[in-house]
Amino acid sequence: MLKLLLVPYQRCSQHTMATLSDMKEVFRRADAVCFDVDSTVIKEEGIDELAKFCGVGDAVTEMTRKAMGGSMSFKTALIERLSIIRCSREQVNKLLTDHPPQLTPGISELVDRLHQRGIKVYLISGGFRCIVEHVATQLNIPLHHVYANRLKFYFNGEYAGFDESQPTAEGGGKGKVISMLKEQNGFE
Repeated sequence: MLKLLLVPYQRCSQHTMATLSDMKEVFRRADAVCFDVDSTVIKEEGIDELAKFCGVGDAVTEMTRKAMGGSMSFKTALIERLSIIRCSREQVNKLLTDHPPQLTPGISELVDRLHQRGIKVYLISGGFRCIVEHVATQLNIPLHHVYANRLKFYFNGEYAGFDESQPTAEGGGKGKVISMLKEQNGFE
């Protein structure tokens, strides 16, 4: 049976933290691994970096703080933050050129080893596909293994919203993607 492993960013208490040897064994047995991206595969949070680059970092940080208190859904918080940022296609491209996402130390080597062993690697993010695809390319992860929110732009490049139909636009969306991958690929 094929096994799927999700690697999220979590701060665990000492009582629940797996040992290094436990984690190595989990990676050895997996047929596929799903990584969260922001603050896991990359050092930063993509939406925060985009907001700073667009000159609205403080306003978005404040909105994020409010949303973390549970006063709104993930989707509503995303809509609100993007309505503050209103980035253009040009700004996103310039961010990726001038301030590309910084890979977490060791992630390139880990993904390379997983690939060498024939393990499928997926990136699943509540962030933005344009940023996550950039990361996937750096790590030689096929773009069809990327699940993230799609920004939409008008023909002139101005911000037009985001694709709200993506499962990653909802709270629990990463779990929905994992369930879909399990069903489509027969992962355990």
